[in-house]
Amino acid sequence: MTHIGALALVVPDYDAAIAFYVGKVGFELISDTPLSDTKRWILIAPKGAQETRILLAKADGPDQVAAIGNQTGGRVGFFLHTDDFDRDCAAMTAAGVSFEENPRIESYGKVAVWRDPWGNRWDLLELY
Repeated sequence: MTHIGALALVVPDYDAAIAFYVGKVGFELISDTPLSDTKRWILIAPKGAQETRILLAKADGPDQVAAIGNQTGGRVGFFLHTDDFDRDCAAMTAAGVSFEENPRIESYGKVAVWRDPWGNRWDLLELY
């Protein structure tokens, strides 16, 4: 085994998730392949990422709908690394991404928590 290829992120709507993650966060749309009349294979990733992708998975059924925005029980569950925190934080804020806090300095780097429109919590993180 060499790496994790993709992780699923349950979302309420494919196009709304693409609009947010690609249009506001700045990810790349890697793949958008129809699988049926209601199901698509959508992969996104930070620009330039070579390995791990995020599979945008439209909720199907009450259990999956209940998990939207709370896949990690309210904890920060996703960690977006950057090589320039100030640049990316400013661009995301200008695009309408909501940060929960002001940036802070920790022993490991500069970090701030942000949320997607459905409540999933992320760290934007520049490691030292």
